[in-house]
Amino acid sequence: MSDSLYDIVIIGGGPAGLSAAQYAARARLKVIVLDKSSTAGALAFASLIENYPGLERPTSGKDLLDTFRKQAIGFGAEYIEAQVINISVADKVKEVFTMDRTYQGKTVIIATGAMGRKPTIKGEAEFLGRGVSYCAVCDAAFFSGKEICVIGNSEEAVREAGVLTRFAETVYLISPSKKLKVSNDHPTLKIQNLRLTLESSVIAIEGDESVERIRLRDRRGNESVLKLSGVFVYLHGNKPIVDFLFGSVETSEDGSIVIDRMMETNAPGVFGAGDVTFTGIRQVVVAVAQGCIAALSAEKYIFKRQRSLRDWHG
Repeated sequence: MSDSLYDIVIIGGGPAGLSAAQYAARARLKVIVLDKSSTAGALAFASLIENYPGLERPTSGKDLLDTFRKQAIGFGAEYIEAQVINISVADKVKEVFTMDRTYQGKTVIIATGAMGRKPTIKGEAEFLGRGVSYCAVCDAAFFSGKEICVIGNSEEAVREAGVLTRFAETVYLISPSKKLKVSNDHPTLKIQNLRLTLESSVIAIEGDESVERIRLRDRRGNESVLKLSGVFVYLHGNKPIVDFLFGSVETSEDGSIVIDRMMETNAPGVFGAGDVTFTGIRQVVVAVAQGCIAALSAEKYIFKRQRSLRDWHG
């Protein structure tokens, strides 16, 4: 096999993906984690965690996630921040596509979480793919020299706005809150063609064949119109993030990946773990347990074992 072939390619760097990486790397499997952002995701946004087993004192979700990541890397897992845009899992060797390169694996674990969202802004669904996007890395080039906006106040929204400033004439960063969830000296905020609009909500996205303008409402209730060609939405929700799958694995009516009790999907060698498989309980400890099971199941699949390893104690 090629040296570039991984035993497991893990999509998602939340508690499920990183726990899977820990178990797999500790078992001396060749593992890589492809994470859209180290500071995005449900756990990263949690301000206080105090009911996770083993914690002696409350900690932030970000700090707990940092610990998971350091453990996984310490055991030998590779970790890369990359946006996955598609996968191909029908063949023996699976392929995971990002904007920069393609990663090959004997198995794939999907642990992308459930921070996706259903369209809530008037016109958002109508203009999806016609000016509305959820991925700056994927679509930035389509808006070269144009006026566009990013909606959101998270670190991810700010970072993606920074990506877009390299292409667009002007990028409006529109936040519904009074303050962004980044420090005031964040480098993106100093970019000349970025315009910051705080305490304002987009109430409608309008146009003909494609996006032509948005309607804004500020905290005082005043409405205004802003002409632009693109809208990048980074408002978080709780819909499973499966937009890159394009039917590669079975999903339920609510968009969750369908798995069995061993985290196996209907595609051989492909496993799901965490909130993307939503079972009704969104807790870190559940995601971690599922990540562990997914890793054991992947190891079993790779070595064609009849049973999973019972003891992974070094």
